[in-house]
Amino acid sequence: QVQLVESGGGLVQAGGSLRLSCAASESVFNLNAMGWYRQAPGKQRELVASITTDGRTNYADSVKGRFTISGDNAKNAVYLQMNSLKPEDTAVYYCNARSTYYSYWGQGTQVTVSS
Repeated sequence: QVQLVESGGGLVQAGGSLRLSCAASESVFNLNAMGWYRQAPGKQRELVASITTDGRTNYADSVKGRFTISGDNAKNAVYLQMNSLKPEDTAVYYCNARSTYYSYWGQGTQVTVSS
């Protein structure tokens, strides 16, 4: 069972930046990929960005050019740098880790962007 601990959420004004961090309890080399999802009130959870253990990234169209996902394999961690935040980015952000057979989730961290 992989434990994921997120940090870095908060309240920020539109146009501001936040950096989310997620630390995994075991080596990321046991995983296929890690990523960030978000869920706004009344909406389905959606992929924000993901990164494979060999560094390939994928982004939702709505965040391309504003968000950057990165990983630190030595620290078993993944980060999400969020710039030019918009009110529509407001959501609970969840860290996700995928192995061949399982998907693990963090507890979520709230990001609120005020207009």
